[in-house]
Amino acid sequence: MSQENEHVQCLIIGSGPAGYTAAIYAARADLKPVMYTGMVPGGQLTQTTDVENFPGYPDGIMGPEMMEDFRKQAERFGTQVRFGHVSKVDFSSTPHKVIIDEEKTVTADTVIIATGASAKWLGLESEQKYNGFGVSACAVCDGFFFKGQDVAIVGAGDTAAEEATYLAKLCKKVHMLVRRDEFRASKAMQNRVLNTPNIEIHYNTDTEEILGDGKNVTGVKVKNNLTNETKVLDITGFFVAIGHNPNTEIFKGILDMDETGYLITQADSTKTNIPGVFACGDAQDKLWRQAVTAAGTGCMAALEAERYLAAAEHGSH
Repeated sequence: MSQENEHVQCLIIGSGPAGYTAAIYAARADLKPVMYTGMVPGGQLTQTTDVENFPGYPDGIMGPEMMEDFRKQAERFGTQVRFGHVSKVDFSSTPHKVIIDEEKTVTADTVIIATGASAKWLGLESEQKYNGFGVSACAVCDGFFFKGQDVAIVGAGDTAAEEATYLAKLCKKVHMLVRRDEFRASKAMQNRVLNTPNIEIHYNTDTEEILGDGKNVTGVKVKNNLTNETKVLDITGFFVAIGHNPNTEIFKGILDMDETGYLITQADSTKTNIPGVFACGDAQDKLWRQAVTAAGTGCMAALEAERYLAAAEHGSH
């Protein structure tokens, strides 16, 4: 078989909890899945440290280690896991065509999209430096580690409001940094924040720099964008809640997506608008975005791909 062209029954794009779970199920169904990991093998979980809310790990587990376990399990049943990035897709005819790293073409009877999402960051150097050492983009994942401490969260939408109230239950004090003079969040979420005594809201506030001792976060320098006054807030945790971007760029104009780029799947299903193409995990879920829910939809996608192939064999979709 030439390097340039290869045909597979089931191609999985992406390698987080959704992609690996899809691979485990597809491999066990003898679909001989081939997975391309994307540029961040293991996905967002490889950028968090401790995962304590995934069932079955009573003592918690490190994100990268957990993804390693997922990968081994997928490979054990015969998944081919390959490092590579899908650069282009053509779903206009069957089998579906996928271009890997701009050179190799793979045709596939079924495609499972598990490309995930990426947290939006402020873009500060100090933010990346302390990422995982006090800086986090997931309060629900990491809030627990800041019990009884002072933290800050940046954001003004529903997610930020929800995460601020979540942190307020655990932390002594939560500084909420809002860039404008008002929230973007819904009235109900705003009221929840305003009625939480240990949340202090700083309006018209920009984050200038995250401060630390070289190891961990010790504070944040903020600026009032009306008065240009700067001050330092003493905190040990800094949470970024300014949204996520689904990694769905290459499917624009091909698959149905909402205005923010999340793939739209049929109700109670992972089916996209193209038969034989399924989407799971954070690429199609902007609501829950948890490892365990992503894994659940990965399972659904593989089972639906298996049914689709069985129906195709019997001449009906």
